[in-house]
Amino acid sequence: MRLVTLVFSVFTLFALSTSAFASDTKFFKSIEGKWSGPGEIVAGKYKGTKYICTFDGTNPEKGHGMVIDGSCRVGVFAQKMSAHITKKGNTYKGAFLDGAKGDGMDVTGGRYTRNRIIVDIIRNDLKGIMVVNLNDRNQLKATISVKHNTKLVPVIGMNLTRIDTGTVTSSIK
Repeated sequence: MRLVTLVFSVFTLFALSTSAFASDTKFFKSIEGKWSGPGEIVAGKYKGTKYICTFDGTNPEKGHGMVIDGSCRVGVFAQKMSAHITKKGNTYKGAFLDGAKGDGMDVTGGRYTRNRIIVDIIRNDLKGIMVVNLNDRNQLKATISVKHNTKLVPVIGMNLTRIDTGTVTSSIK
């Protein structure tokens, strides 16, 4: 009986890990397209600053993940923005802008749950997370929070809408 329980447990774990992989694959495929929408800095020195972003979402040529490339505009000033996240084993790696050695941040880990990817981000002593929710295949919400003492404090948020003429036809659920 113990052997049956052990075998059942192994098959269950394998099935769960396979379906989770398929789910983040669908999630990454659903990011493909053109996105635009408002954002706001909700904490820190520039609290209250509002901006509009426009991004192209693609999948990397090699590996499994997503690439976001575009810009955010405040008034007449625009700032190039980019991020790439790829799955490495059971976690995620990547960078925002040119990574922590440049002007950006590194993606050092992460996890996927239904319609949401949470990635760990770091730059020098600053640590935090970015949460990307895709609850509707045409609505994308991203929040960046940083660790302050023992709490995660939301700093940046944006709500993007798919603006390309086609919509993703596969369900993300």
